Amino acid sequence: MMNDGIMTLLSETFEGPKGNGSWFTESKPGSGLFGTIDLLSTEEASVLVEGVTIAAHTDHTRYHLWANNQLLEGKEQDFNWEESWKIGAVGNDEWEQIKNGLHREYLKMSEHISEEKNLKPSTATILISALAHAAYHLGAIRQMIKVVK
Repeated sequence: MMNDGIMTLLSETFEGPKGNGSWFTESKPGSGLFGTIDLLSTEEASVLVEGVTIAAHTDHTRYHLWANNQLLEGKEQDFNWEESWKIGAVGNDEWEQIKNGLHREYLKMSEHISEEKNLKPSTATILISALAHAAYHLGAIRQMIKVVK
């Protein structure tokens, strides 16, 4: 089933691979987006790298998931992509809010996948878009960490 494949890859992107194998991330626990950002302090998430912070990348990824979840729920609207990049330095509470928001939107998307038995092409496109976008930002954040650490 397509749902299972999409969920496997989405899970690996956010939670990291299950077991010893991997489809595209490192084959070790915690190499998904959640494990990667959980290792960062607020200060590290706030460092500018080429004009953007890891906090901004993380929140932009959250915003993209939120926008795709809105589309999956049939709530089309104007999305403000520039706004999702405006985060610079963050405090402890704001960094936790960003991470929790990302987790919340991931869980919501996971529910959409599990609820649909036969994905319509439009739904599959939204889900694959979200997967590819999040995987891109996972790679970008992991590269930024090399500068930040």
